[in-house]
Amino acid sequence: MTDTQHSALFDALDLPAFTVPNRVWMAPLTRSRSTAEECEQTPLHALYYSQRASAGLIVSEATQISHEGQGYAWTPGIFTEGQVESWKLVTDAVHNAGGRIFCQLWHVGAISHPVFQPDGKAPVSASAWTPEGEAFVGDRHEEGPTVAFGESRALPLDQIPRLLDDYRHAARCAAKAGFDGVEIHAANNYLIDQFIRSETNTRDDDYGGNLDNRLRLLDEVVAAVTEVLPAGRVGVRLSPMGGPGGTSDEKPEETYPAAAAKLAGRGLAYLHVVRPNGQTGSGGSEEGDSIVGAMREAFDGVFVANGDFEPEEAAAWVGDGRADAVTFGREFIANPDLPARIAADGPYNEPDADTFYGGGAEGYVDYPALNKIDDPLPLE
Repeated sequence: MTDTQHSALFDALDLPAFTVPNRVWMAPLTRSRSTAEECEQTPLHALYYSQRASAGLIVSEATQISHEGQGYAWTPGIFTEGQVESWKLVTDAVHNAGGRIFCQLWHVGAISHPVFQPDGKAPVSASAWTPEGEAFVGDRHEEGPTVAFGESRALPLDQIPRLLDDYRHAARCAAKAGFDGVEIHAANNYLIDQFIRSETNTRDDDYGGNLDNRLRLLDEVVAAVTEVLPAGRVGVRLSPMGGPGGTSDEKPEETYPAAAAKLAGRGLAYLHVVRPNGQTGSGGSEEGDSIVGAMREAFDGVFVANGDFEPEEAAAWVGDGRADAVTFGREFIANPDLPARIAADGPYNEPDADTFYGGGAEGYVDYPALNKIDDPLPLE
């Protein structure tokens, strides 16, 4: 390493279950390249992830825990035997390249469309509401690839135990697929966050109303997953602002530090927080950074920050203790060897936004490394 400006990013970091070699982590990145019907991974995914194995930790693309949890075309699942086997290609490739990878467990809630739902029903959420914007349905709908969201339906109280079982099952499947752990996606206005946010949760039962009730599902999902996996192999992602659907919480400065405090004392692998930024539609703000700081204070474990960070700012956050690690998204898309590039102070490849979602190898596995070596796996 020749660049001392970023040296804070290259200290090893002890997690409860293992040690990672650096603080440059790969953020979860939906790329919409899984098989359409089976929601399985392919050898192309194994190559993509293994190219990025120098990350301190890879958090996989968001991966639905059930048919009901899907909301985007060509995204992977982690609930069938075929999906487990397909993910083994990925985890084996990452481990063979010296890396570590967590599976991000995902239920989109209302950010979906009936074309993805069992029996074509309306998607579930904390309450009935209609997200702003359009669902990415690909070729599932004659008016696609995007169509307007419809109204969701409130998840019935008697189906919450089934939802918790879906999380348990997905966590078991992730372990069987060879992942080093899982990250519970409770951010970005997807299902768990829809229960947390006051605008999307208007329930009048034990899961709605006051803040403790709105945090109940988060608490119970974490408890369910840590019944299946050691807590030290379970991370959680939260975001106080932003995400699809156009909703927010009335008092995020109270809600999200309380959520972080709810996760403290459980021995979790880490808390991963998305600060408000332009990529999530929330923009940057001093208020947002203040909330993230309060969440850092409320949580007693490894704290991971995300949100449009440049390497210099990431090093500053780690250096002064605002975060223990930082996840990078678009930078890892375009720079498979991002830690080496940061250490060398660049140069950096520019990401091609036209190839972010859908397609094949182009814009996925063809970004060059600084020191190109033979690809570890064939494309076919």
